[in-house]
Amino acid sequence: MSDASIGALGSYVQSQAIQAKAPPPSPTSRPWTPTRVVGTTWLTLWIVSGLGIVWFLLNSNSVALVFGGEGLLPVSLTHNAKFLTKYGEKFVSGFIITLKLVGVSMLLGVLLSIPMTFMRMSKNRVLGGIAYGYVYFFRGTPLLAQVFLIYYGAGTFREPLESVDIWWFFRDAWNCAVLAFTLNTAAYQVEILRGSIENIARGQWEAASALGLPKWVTFWKIILPQALIVSLRPYGNEIILMIKGSAIVAIITIYDLMGETRRAFSRTYDFQAYVWAAIAYLVMVETLRRAWDRIEARLTRHLKR
Repeated sequence: MSDASIGALGSYVQSQAIQAKAPPPSPTSRPWTPTRVVGTTWLTLWIVSGLGIVWFLLNSNSVALVFGGEGLLPVSLTHNAKFLTKYGEKFVSGFIITLKLVGVSMLLGVLLSIPMTFMRMSKNRVLGGIAYGYVYFFRGTPLLAQVFLIYYGAGTFREPLESVDIWWFFRDAWNCAVLAFTLNTAAYQVEILRGSIENIARGQWEAASALGLPKWVTFWKIILPQALIVSLRPYGNEIILMIKGSAIVAIITIYDLMGETRRAFSRTYDFQAYVWAAIAYLVMVETLRRAWDRIEARLTRHLKR
């Protein structure tokens, strides 16, 4: 190798050693801004409230630690939970009835919302008007009023209902509640599904048409799967609203979770009945929320990078 080549290579060699970088400065304490003070205070209040509820439940059920005795851990737990012993099984029964009411109503609502969605999107003015009126009424009036209209209103028309042999259905409070909840949730599901379908780009239809696919194949194989993914979150919110709204059926003598809670409180005047009911509703909603998040993450995994 010539001297000129050696000199050229040497020009790329760094003559000085690389200096080590100084360690990063130690983190400084965050200043107590008004936002941080409010947030910390709010969090503290939530923690104190949670501990207060736990203490209230323990105290109401006479739960206490007793020190003494023999053994490695001379501590025993004593309690006299008369309320839970007497009404715990009824609360579980009401919990199950609430789940059944919401589950059956949501399933029937899905089945009803599909044809109503087609009617709502139809170019036929008669079909579109019927679907619009149905959605307008059940979304614009309170669910409680709808339950009363069906349950108490059916009694006004007892003779006509008996003449067509369907009075057996309307005289049962459970059937009336399921019917009212089904009609109510179906109206909301119609708008959820319609909005999701219309949210799909028009180019999807045009591309499928260019490939010679029939419209029904395009809808069931291309449009509907995408629309259901878009509507996952609204459907989850609708189920949560149904769970919380189901408490009103206690007014028409259905002993769901809130019905059993009202009955227990009317007999004992023990406020812990409503505390246990609130905890049960929170468990239902939180379990559904976490399960729905997993379902959504699973179905939309191909959309994430």
